[in-house]
Amino acid sequence: MRKLAFGYSTRCNIRCEHCVATEDLPAGRKMDHDKAKELVVEAAQAGVGGISFSAGEPFLYFNKIAELVKLCSQIGIYTRIVTNSFWAKTAASSDRLVSELKKNGLCQLRLSCSRWHQKNVNRNNVLNAALSCQKIGLNYFISFITDFSKEDDPHEQFLRDHSLTFFPEPVIYAGRAESFKRRRILTDYQANCCDMNPYLTPDLDMYACCDAGSHFPETNFFYLGSLNDNTMEQLFTNSETDGLYSLIRTMGITNIASFTGMKAREIITYSKCELCRKLFNSPETLTRLRTEVSQLAAWSR
Repeated sequence: MRKLAFGYSTRCNIRCEHCVATEDLPAGRKMDHDKAKELVVEAAQAGVGGISFSAGEPFLYFNKIAELVKLCSQIGIYTRIVTNSFWAKTAASSDRLVSELKKNGLCQLRLSCSRWHQKNVNRNNVLNAALSCQKIGLNYFISFITDFSKEDDPHEQFLRDHSLTFFPEPVIYAGRAESFKRRRILTDYQANCCDMNPYLTPDLDMYACCDAGSHFPETNFFYLGSLNDNTMEQLFTNSETDGLYSLIRTMGITNIASFTGMKAREIITYSKCELCRKLFNSPETLTRLRTEVSQLAAWSR
């Protein structure tokens, strides 16, 4: 099933230090609403079965996003909204908005939480939003962004104390977080395969990766093209037929890194997205991998 991260707008009401948003991009870009509806229909025709409304803060355009969610529901597309929960200041206001989204057919709410988010949004907002989902019967989970430092312990404990469903996710050192001091980690030597769900910007540019894939300034490796010049089917096909993209999905970034000559003890100090950026935002490494993609594909157990 094809999936798409749908960037309706880059506008956000808070400015988190760890956000992958870059400072050189206009903060208030917004997709034309009629065009957005056309694109949802085109996505369904292209076989997209899941859309995640993300990018800026979707709840700043609540009525518009709710309308798109309803359209998705009518044509059989699974929907998720990613939000910072600023709107859930009280249980009553949270219940009202979650109820409306549930009525419109929303499938899941993804609530962002971190020590950086919570400098701007009270963590009780996240609690209110999660409790509303539980009460109203809307699936949810909390995306707990962390650099795995002790500073995050109180925030994680808060989620545990309230028995909330959450999943830790590593901070991505891109955008505003690029200036962060990188914490040395040691992971298992795992494949680090990535589904690479495409991301659509408000300007109708499409990227093969919905995480930091649009922030590879040296190579623009994940750029698929613009919907101003291509159909969504064409851009999905570009994503699915690119040899290196396919190997990221199947072989995994760790094995690609080893193929390039990185030592195993160095590889395990990188998170998946960091390792991806190290490899594919390097013009020299990318040129080599493009040239040797057939040898790379044959480099397997």
